[in-house]
Amino acid sequence: MLARIYRPAKTAMQSGRAKTKEWVLEFEPASARVPDPLMGWTSSQDTNRQVRLEFASKDDAAAYAQKHGIAFQVFEHHEPKLVLKAYADNFAFNRKQPWTH
Repeated sequence: MLARIYRPAKTAMQSGRAKTKEWVLEFEPASARVPDPLMGWTSSQDTNRQVRLEFASKDDAAAYAQKHGIAFQVFEHHEPKLVLKAYADNFAFNRKQPWTH
């Protein structure tokens, strides 16, 4: 039973940083999903895939995993570099390409 500890990235459908500050502990899949022959739905015998725990810090998540004897792997979060832009930059004299419609 191996667990992953990581901070989730923001989804492509949102512009804010909601739900990206918490650290998440999720279990690695132990068995593959198989399609049900009758309905075609995918199912699995692994119920640990449904467990998703959220923690305020990476250390809290690691302490929880150590306390309960769960092997874990920590994935560090990569902060994106912010490029501040203003609408006025479209009309600046030092613009690399001329502004056109």
